Amino acid sequence: MDKKDFILEIYKDRRTVFRLSDIAMLFPEQENKYLSDRMGYYVQTGRLLNPRKGIYAKPGFNPLELANILYTPSYISLEYILQRAGVIFQYDSRYTSVSYLSREVEIAGKIYSYRRIKEEIIMDTAGIIREDNVNVATAERAFLDMLYLNKDFYFDNINTLDSGLIDRILPAYKSTALEKRVTKLLRDG
Repeated sequence: MDKKDFILEIYKDRRTVFRLSDIAMLFPEQENKYLSDRMGYYVQTGRLLNPRKGIYAKPGFNPLELANILYTPSYISLEYILQRAGVIFQYDSRYTSVSYLSREVEIAGKIYSYRRIKEEIIMDTAGIIREDNVNVATAERAFLDMLYLNKDFYFDNINTLDSGLIDRILPAYKSTALEKRVTKLLRDG
């Protein structure tokens, strides 16, 4: 395969962030060592970025896509989604996710924050949607994640949340204490 074809195929892909294993899926006939060397060349020549070891990105990559790939499984949730949905008004510039570990990472001046939650909750896809190659919680799922992780969290505006969707997602948490907090919050508005 021509060198130009490699970068062309990567740029034609809708994703903006790749692991080496993702690149290997695009070029199954190539050996990993060759692909790794080729990606290193593209990073040196400025055609690709290397935000983290083993991760490659197109210039202008989607930071939410990077957040999903840094730690897998994970999905964008908590403050980022609640802020975007108008449920909380405090500005927070971090990209917040739920994952199997708690960690905060800074890459290119942006902070990626992960909160640990039980894996069986992460694996239940109720209230998680795929949006532009990114796993994202609905506002209702982010609301439940936040209440599960922080029982005293203050929400500015829960009137926009769909209580029916909350009721459908709630069993994933298997927590009667969470159910009571949700019922009280929704009742009191």
